[in-house]
Amino acid sequence: MWLIKAADIFFVIFHTSLIIFILFGWIWKRTRFWNLVVLLLTGGSWTILGIFYGFGYCPLTDWHFRILERLGHTGLPSSYIKYLADRITGLSFNSELVDSVTLWGLIVALVISLYLNIRSLIGRLKLKKE
Repeated sequence: MWLIKAADIFFVIFHTSLIIFILFGWIWKRTRFWNLVVLLLTGGSWTILGIFYGFGYCPLTDWHFRILERLGHTGLPSSYIKYLADRITGLSFNSELVDSVTLWGLIVALVISLYLNIRSLIGRLKLKKE
């Protein structure tokens, strides 16, 4: 049982860190490219895998929720962000609001990351021509 509890803690730390990186990884020049890669993988998971498992599907959420079910948790929400917000605050957030904020967070981060990565690429190409 301790291994399952450790896996729960691992997923909370890892998945939360990944979410923070998705939202803010574009800020630092050194992480911008990888932020864009992770954003595209996340968007792909939500849409392409979403065709088979439902829009917004995330394998990490699926794996973590399986662990939580083994720990006896029931009635888990469909959204990991809602689960995390509820777990951290002890409140029960509106699912539709959380889903909207989550989607808009991904879209805004993707637009910013795309812009900065394209701007950087254009800058590098200009330097090569000179």
